[in-house]
Amino acid sequence: MANPIISIPLQERIPCRNTLRRVLDVIIFFLLVLLLLYRLLSFNVHGFTWKLAFFCESWFTFCWILTMNARWTPVDYTTYPERLLQWSGDELPPVDMFVTTADPVLEPPIITVNTVLSLLAVDYPAHKLACYVSDDGASPLTFYSLVEASKFAKLWVPFCKKHDVQVRAPFMYFSTEPISTSHLSSDFQLEWKKIKNEYEELSQRIEEATQKSVPCDLNGEFEAFLNIERGNHPSIIKVIWENKGNLPDGMPHLVYVSREKRPKNPHHYKAGAMNVLTRVSGVMTNSPFMLNVDCDMFANNPKIVLLTMCFLLGFEKKCESGFVQYPQKFYGAPLDDPFGNQMVVQHHNAGLGLGGIQGFFYGGTGCFHRREVLYGLSPEEAENKARYMSLRNGKSPYEALRAKFGYSLEFLESAGRVLFLNENPDHLKDLSSSIKAAFSVSTCGHESNTQWGKQVGWVYGSTTEDVLTGLRIHAKGWKSIYYDPNPYGFLGCAPATGPTTLTQMKRWATGLLEILCSKNSPILATLTERLQFRQCLAYIYILIWALRSLPDLCYSLLPAYSIFTNSSFLPTESELAFFIVGSLFAVYNLSTLSEYFRLGLPVQAWWNNQKMLRIQSSTAWLFGLLDVILKLLGISETVFVLTRKDQSTSNKGNGDTDSNSGRFTFDESPIFVPATTLLLVHLSALTMAILRVQPSQTVHDGRFGLGIGEIICSTWIVLSFLPFLKGLFRKGIYGIPSSILYKSATLALLFMFFSMHLSSKGRAL
Repeated sequence: MANPIISIPLQERIPCRNTLRRVLDVIIFFLLVLLLLYRLLSFNVHGFTWKLAFFCESWFTFCWILTMNARWTPVDYTTYPERLLQWSGDELPPVDMFVTTADPVLEPPIITVNTVLSLLAVDYPAHKLACYVSDDGASPLTFYSLVEASKFAKLWVPFCKKHDVQVRAPFMYFSTEPISTSHLSSDFQLEWKKIKNEYEELSQRIEEATQKSVPCDLNGEFEAFLNIERGNHPSIIKVIWENKGNLPDGMPHLVYVSREKRPKNPHHYKAGAMNVLTRVSGVMTNSPFMLNVDCDMFANNPKIVLLTMCFLLGFEKKCESGFVQYPQKFYGAPLDDPFGNQMVVQHHNAGLGLGGIQGFFYGGTGCFHRREVLYGLSPEEAENKARYMSLRNGKSPYEALRAKFGYSLEFLESAGRVLFLNENPDHLKDLSSSIKAAFSVSTCGHESNTQWGKQVGWVYGSTTEDVLTGLRIHAKGWKSIYYDPNPYGFLGCAPATGPTTLTQMKRWATGLLEILCSKNSPILATLTERLQFRQCLAYIYILIWALRSLPDLCYSLLPAYSIFTNSSFLPTESELAFFIVGSLFAVYNLSTLSEYFRLGLPVQAWWNNQKMLRIQSSTAWLFGLLDVILKLLGISETVFVLTRKDQSTSNKGNGDTDSNSGRFTFDESPIFVPATTLLLVHLSALTMAILRVQPSQTVHDGRFGLGIGEIICSTWIVLSFLPFLKGLFRKGIYGIPSSILYKSATLALLFMFFSMHLSSKGRAL
């Protein structure tokens, strides 16, 4: 579909002032370089610790260069949706909306239901929308919940549009009473109570169904779920609701999709599910634009589709908006971010900063895509589709399509409309007539000998399929948009415990490093495709999360090693270079703290993120690195681990008032061993330093030769692992299990022994 010609702009690109941050970034970089030069000049008079510190600090300097690059040229946007509304509804392009869920236990159906209801109720012509729900668990409970939700939606959608409801996820809307004003009529109050009662009854029915082994009688529409075997079942596709009258003020289509799964066929996790949704929607509605959200990420801004169209339709060239990514924001999350998983500052800095290059990464949820981009078109091919049709290496267009997309004639016809023509899909098409074609494109064998997962659709090969897919889009020359509207576009639920957070971070670290070590590496994309050099550096910035764990771990051990061996890895306070280290520590922390203040976040949020960054590095990132090494050696394969979702009704921005909210929890996972070991090592080192206890073989002429720098560093690390320190003295899930303590204590003792043994051996030589 060609971009319409509009006399007035739908969006405005605004470069952000960045002078102060640039100055601070350069000062930090300058101090890092000075420290490296100082170490180089004094290599000959220092030993192993000095050289190891030089290696680690060289790595930190490289990482800082990547950080500076990612936020050097920030760009923000303003949209004008009121200008878009000057068109009639029939001229607005249709949008297919994808919701993905995989497990009704880890992702309770009531969460999915609220997300679906929020999407069905957005401010956009209903006959231009279709919502597809992918259930990778083939759960009758999920299907039952959606059927019940569709009945409630017939009341909820008109209510939202009639009264201009701003929050259209009912669980959030009904968590507070409507503000009592003279403008609220008695009719509204009666209707509000009626709709609330209907939602509570819906929630009760879903809750009761959840308690049963089978949610309802498996007959009629539910017969397809009879004797279903998870991971080994045919496709199940149901049109739950169809807007047969093509009514703009009706309710959008709602379709349930559970793709075929067989034990011997790889299903490629979420990426595979997204590709099936792309094909099923292609033969049913074939909208030129697609939104994908996780099941917990509801539409918080009712005008979200209109805002997005300001970008997808508002540029002279399509290449400026290959996809539009909204930041992940969270409801019910504590403002101080106790687990460091909201990443508000990180997303803000990188989201705006990358706008000056090719744009922000694809985040896997809250993102609008062009169908033609996911079908593999480059910007030039998208602008000149007639030329694209003539460049198929001598093959007819449909011969080329079969090799790329598979053998479904219905899908090839729909793909041809997207790739070769600029026509709108047929909205009057009966969805039920497309069910047979939808089944054919959702089978396990459809992707055999095609480009799905390679050059078409979501890309396979990583547990972070979102970043990999976005990388492929950028590599073709497309740019992306990062937009953070007010109110937020989408809201989801953040992991609420320590183990859940680290599990999620480990999956991300593993998947990101897989990309760097694969043929899809951004380095190769820069050399052989159209990924810009600075955008390549931006991708490397996140892909090396797992690699950062080793230098971080080594540097974290250096203060304790110095105390155990009565040596030094930092300049002493009598040296001028001590000023470099002190200034670097102060400027860096004050600079990062100012970024939190600028976004209205408290000091505690900054400190929690500093703590969790170190904890994640020594746990999730380290184990992610081990996973990738084992995969490269052919010993094991990486596994996609689903993150548990829990629904909270707090919308105050300060999270749960429970006294246990934000407390770090533990289990017997080995992921906690490295961090616990680090803590025990530094507690032992500080005890020796305070008591001035030194093994006889490490005392130099009876003098305790440590500088103050090592003791400060060791104390800082103990404070960074404060959740683990508290876990030493707590019981239950808030205490570190004894099995973890035994393993960590053994490793800590071994580190102490070998440190002092190597030191005495070095002096003897």
